[in-house]
Amino acid sequence: MPIARVSAIEARDLVVGEAYAFVDVRTEAEYAAGHPAGAYNVPVMLAAAGGLAANARFLADVRALFPKDAKLLLGCRSGQRSLRAAELLAAAGYPSVVDLRPGFAGARDPFGRVIEPGWEAAGCPCEAVTPGCSYAELRARIAG
Repeated sequence: MPIARVSAIEARDLVVGEAYAFVDVRTEAEYAAGHPAGAYNVPVMLAAAGGLAANARFLADVRALFPKDAKLLLGCRSGQRSLRAAELLAAAGYPSVVDLRPGFAGARDPFGRVIEPGWEAAGCPCEAVTPGCSYAELRARIAG
């Protein structure tokens, strides 16, 4: 089954009107620089020497935090990592997974021009700190 992909405004409406949990799959540093209000940070990729590496704990962490029937909206910077994360979760049996198509920063063409505004540019609520929702805090809760 293909992953539903929505615009920033449609994503905001899912969070506000349909109680979707926003899962920001960007790195901890990206999340700390600003993220959708209320978002949980569970990176699908982690900062590593020379770039990014897959987070081997991603599925286990999501399973520990959200039941399989949870409604999850996934977002990253531009929509690529979140689509991959959504595919992983759908394959793991999560039926209500939606991807934020343009991401936090917006979808861009090959020349770097924004072709679809992301969460931030669409005027959706953002914040720098969401108590209890950073990856370090979530990992501590899981380890419990």
